[in-house]
Amino acid sequence: MTESFAVVPAAYVLFLRDTPSGAAEVLLQLREGTGYMDGYWATAAAGHVERGESVFDAAAREVTEELGVTGVHLAPLCAMHRTGATGDPVDERVDYFLRADAWTGEPVIQEPDKCADLKWFPLHDLPDPVVPHELVVLEALRAGAVPPILDHGF
Repeated sequence: MTESFAVVPAAYVLFLRDTPSGAAEVLLQLREGTGYMDGYWATAAAGHVERGESVFDAAAREVTEELGVTGVHLAPLCAMHRTGATGDPVDERVDYFLRADAWTGEPVIQEPDKCADLKWFPLHDLPDPVVPHELVVLEALRAGAVPPILDHGF
């Protein structure tokens, strides 16, 4: 019998908008001071789902904590089951990616000790480097075909 493991759920919010020319842009933050993937660009808001919290509630909370916006309209994009090479239970993840198409307020850095920059990038011209598992989702979005479930690291 295979031993089961616990997974850590997280919510990722992709802020997307179209430019006047019709090109899609995504809002990314530059990680700093977190101890994980510092120096990499990442989704504008993300974080763990807390006990007793739905993934939608977690996503909305993270958006307000990290970007200062409210009233975010969230739509499911995909889920990703991923693992890390360490074997540490914290590396067993289920990540829920949601897209934000509408919100109230202007996204601004709320946690400068964890975020060095916040910028809109054309989806066809992403910065380098991007957190690898997040890049998988962004590339699928750019290609126009995001599968409902992805896996990474297996």
